[in-house]
Amino acid sequence: MTSETSERLEVQRTIAADAAKIFSMLCDPKGHVAIDSSGMLMDATGEPVTAVGDSFVVHMDREALNDYPLGLYDVTVTITTFVPDREIAWTILGQIRPQIGHVYGYKLEPCEEGTLVTSYYDWSSIDPVWKEAGIFPVISEGALRATLGILARTVARAGTN
Repeated sequence: MTSETSERLEVQRTIAADAAKIFSMLCDPKGHVAIDSSGMLMDATGEPVTAVGDSFVVHMDREALNDYPLGLYDVTVTITTFVPDREIAWTILGQIRPQIGHVYGYKLEPCEEGTLVTSYYDWSSIDPVWKEAGIFPVISEGALRATLGILARTVARAGTN
């Protein structure tokens, strides 16, 4: 299933794994790098998150998107929603001013086949400077869907289903 509004993308996939195992991967900075389909996330530094306000650093390379020549750079992922085994969301703080304010997240719902995972990308509350730039969404629906596929594969390979 895919849902798109003018300022939010959502995709869903059932993953044959327990919600707690999936959530654990989504709390781990290295887990974000492992499942990224964009190719921008190169590495991460920090401890697994446990609450709203926790953060970690992601080492980025935008070359994969071939849109802005930013070279290597770091962003700080800051958790904005944290409901254990149910939902996690974050915003990204970087060098750009004003800060953009877009949000990425996952909702997890147990189901007969494992867990229904909804990945979302919301730019409805971004700074007006960025709204006027007309560059959103930066990540496509296809990229969100691909990341869910990589998440399913990564959880299965870890023996967590």
